[in-house]
Amino acid sequence: MKKLFTLGAIALSLTTWQATTQAAELRVEPGQSIQDAVRKAQPGDTVLVEPGRYVETVFIDKQNITLKGVVRNGERPVLDGENRLNDGVLAAGHGAVIQGLHVKRFKGNAIMTQGANNFQILDNYVEGAFYGIFPQFGKNGLVKGNEITGAEDAGIYVGMSDNIDVIGNKAHGNVIGLELENTRKALMADNDVTGNSSGIVLSLIPGLPVKDSRDMVIKNNRIVDNNLKNFAPASSIAAGVPEGSGILIVGADEVSVEGNLIENHHSVGLMVVDTLTFGLPDDPKVDPYPDRIQVLKNTWKRNGEQPSGVIGQFIAPSGRVGFEIIATGKEKDSCTAQQDGVESLGTKRWSRCTDGLTFASLTSVRPEKPIPSEPLTAEQKGRFTYLAVCTGCHAYSSVLHGPSMQSIQALYKDNPQGLVKFIAHPERKRSDFPEMPPQAYLGDETLSAIAHYILNDLKN
Repeated sequence: MKKLFTLGAIALSLTTWQATTQAAELRVEPGQSIQDAVRKAQPGDTVLVEPGRYVETVFIDKQNITLKGVVRNGERPVLDGENRLNDGVLAAGHGAVIQGLHVKRFKGNAIMTQGANNFQILDNYVEGAFYGIFPQFGKNGLVKGNEITGAEDAGIYVGMSDNIDVIGNKAHGNVIGLELENTRKALMADNDVTGNSSGIVLSLIPGLPVKDSRDMVIKNNRIVDNNLKNFAPASSIAAGVPEGSGILIVGADEVSVEGNLIENHHSVGLMVVDTLTFGLPDDPKVDPYPDRIQVLKNTWKRNGEQPSGVIGQFIAPSGRVGFEIIATGKEKDSCTAQQDGVESLGTKRWSRCTDGLTFASLTSVRPEKPIPSEPLTAEQKGRFTYLAVCTGCHAYSSVLHGPSMQSIQALYKDNPQGLVKFIAHPERKRSDFPEMPPQAYLGDETLSAIAHYILNDLKN
């Protein structure tokens, strides 16, 4: 019996295949590598991760892979970056599903999709990263049922994406609870956003490849007590986000705000401003002014009674406090619903919203069918992975954390394999630079694509 038990234990401990007519399941036990299972997986497969602690970065570059944590007796698998690894889960394959994980203590992104369409990020618990959940350059995505805390920027940060639903998440203890940046057509509904520095931010950031941010509905969210002291790194854009704000609309167009509880924010309930107000750089291809803003009926309680920082400076000439809504007054074609007792500043040019205008029946902005998506080309794989992995430490012409990309281009211009080796296993050459995290988990094909992009295509 003892011998049989030992053989059985060995068999159960191995990553196993459970074939079905359509796909397979690969199971990962504590002590095994999730990344090894992902490498073995074929498009359509599911990688099931048993409860336990896993210290690694997981990179998914195949299509239609599901990475799912198995929850047993309330315990889920923990992906732990130990405050030394940069990224938790990175997905560059279309159709990725990331579900049921506890991801903590990563220095960069806890969960990120980069260039992936038709993705789903579901029911994860994320703590302690720069960005908690960060889909970028994606179309047709669902971020639902996650809980995020401790992000030095945004708990959920949707960047330069289209047709995205952010539904039923909890964000607390972050600098920004939820953010949509340079994103087109998004729904943010039924989220619980409490105890952050700022609750929800809808932003248009100049200087990025996508030059607009528009068509967003923010509805039925609980946005309460977002007064946490801003703890973003001083060098980041997030360091300029005013604490004590419920919703910030910065340069974005065609935004509708309805049915939210917006309560107890020291500086303001809702502020609508241009990108210049927060000192963002000028971009000749970007219209900095937010237009076509619709503030419909919401529940407002005790906002704006202790304004500070840039918001306090902005309203000081009025000699008043207690504003639920503040605007710069430069917005076009914007409106507010008639609500008694809602104090506002800068909305005199706004009209009254049409009676009966509502988004109550809107449940999704995603298309009914998945968006047809070709596998990423080598150039796309190199570019998207560079943006996901490298830009957290390296700026193009200046020193961020590691050496500038210009200096790396000069050093490796005739040695692409040397650059591959550097990315995979960086060695610190100067004591005034920090250790760079190894990226060998990306694999030779992706590392070569990144090196080719840096040496042949990357420009300021």
